[in-house]
Amino acid sequence: MLPLVHTLRDAWPQVRLAWVIGRGERRLLDGLAGVDFFEYDKKTGVAGMRALRRALRQSLGTAGRFDALLHMQLAARANLLSGFVPARRRVGYDRLRSKELHGLFVNERIAATTGPQASGPHVLDVLGSFCEPLGLRRERVRWDLPVPADAREWAAAQWPADGTPTLLISPCSSHALRNWRAERYAAVADHAASQGWRIVLCGGRSALERETADAIAATMTQPVLDLVGKDTLKQLPALLERADLVMSPDSGPMHIANAMGTRVLGLHAATDPNRSGPYSERRYCVDRYDAAARRYRGRPAAELRWGSKIEHEGVMDLITVEDAIAAFERFRDDHPQIAGTAGGH
Repeated sequence: MLPLVHTLRDAWPQVRLAWVIGRGERRLLDGLAGVDFFEYDKKTGVAGMRALRRALRQSLGTAGRFDALLHMQLAARANLLSGFVPARRRVGYDRLRSKELHGLFVNERIAATTGPQASGPHVLDVLGSFCEPLGLRRERVRWDLPVPADAREWAAAQWPADGTPTLLISPCSSHALRNWRAERYAAVADHAASQGWRIVLCGGRSALERETADAIAATMTQPVLDLVGKDTLKQLPALLERADLVMSPDSGPMHIANAMGTRVLGLHAATDPNRSGPYSERRYCVDRYDAAARRYRGRPAAELRWGSKIEHEGVMDLITVEDAIAAFERFRDDHPQIAGTAGGH
């Protein structure tokens, strides 16, 4: 979403933007200039939706309604929530991508750019096209995620700037069926450590993330720096920025790392990396999405609907340790200037 916000702000510096957003996402984006945030907690249901409408109308004052709503979510709850946003123009997805009665809540649509194939455009490009009905075109992708100086100071204190290349592993997605086995992370981490790399674990404060990190560390034979549960949402981008390479399933940290300019070793079987992998560079991703489609859907990925997820028990087992080590070695081959990448210690 963030590159689209910058496109709108660059074209119309005086435009007033309101972003309906969750609490965690709001904390991550705190400090973003030129945007009024309106938090919605899905646990509050319809009562929360009514409260949001009151807050929006109070903010609008005599204007009464927005000139346009860019409705960029497809879930049933989001579609219902959009009905509480007063707006004249209501821009939504094209018919092929629409679901959960999305079409009932919009009166304009973005252009369709793909057929039913799963391997259509990246979701960031689809979101970027939401400015086109307003007469704009996104010319470049710019994130400029707001990261305060004290967050970068904290990240800088976590390991020395001694030239040792760093592999940061963020092992957990909020979608549990996208997660890889701890012993496989450990095997890849040991391989990287044997080449002179520093290994860092990061993640949130959930029980799953703590258990996964403990299992990785217990299985590894090489040292690891465990930072799981120690950073805040504002410190996370700074932490990911310091790494040379981030290994992660399809998750928020994957995309934050990409936004901060760090290359990502993405692990994809449940989701299509061409649609939702790290936007800037997917050369270091492991892609077993087609194998998953054939095993669990009985047809190739090219025949699936755009955005299809294959979140089945065991789907991530299609990714082997050898797959991930090969991706790691591709990164090393491409970046001989990074210390430790031309023959280990």
